[in-house]
Amino acid sequence: MDRLRQRADFLAVANGARANFSAFTVQSLRRDDQGPIRVGFTVTKKNGTATERNRIRRRLRELVKRLDAISMRPHHDYVLVGRRDALTRDFAAMLEDLRSAMRRLDRQPPKLRDTRRNPNDETVKR
Repeated sequence: MDRLRQRADFLAVANGARANFSAFTVQSLRRDDQGPIRVGFTVTKKNGTATERNRIRRRLRELVKRLDAISMRPHHDYVLVGRRDALTRDFAAMLEDLRSAMRRLDRQPPKLRDTRRNPNDETVKR
């Protein structure tokens, strides 16, 4: 399992399926390559000071470490977006939420790309 580090990868996953919980949101996107599962973590500044954001990020990393690798689908990227509730929520409950998120993401069909053209595109005939 690898880490997502580049902004473009995070933005690509943001367009995929998602599951929301009180302590975090899980975003998922299938990749076209045969690479390993990649996971990224992000916590916005509105969630507190730097030490609080780092604590949230550490808790999310530990959740993924304790999650069975079988729960994650191969050739997928995942992003966990931390929320302030991750500081106070019981760790066992968060782990169960993450397992539930993985099951929920398995049931969601992949999003189709928008094939419509840009209305400002000059090649579109009106």
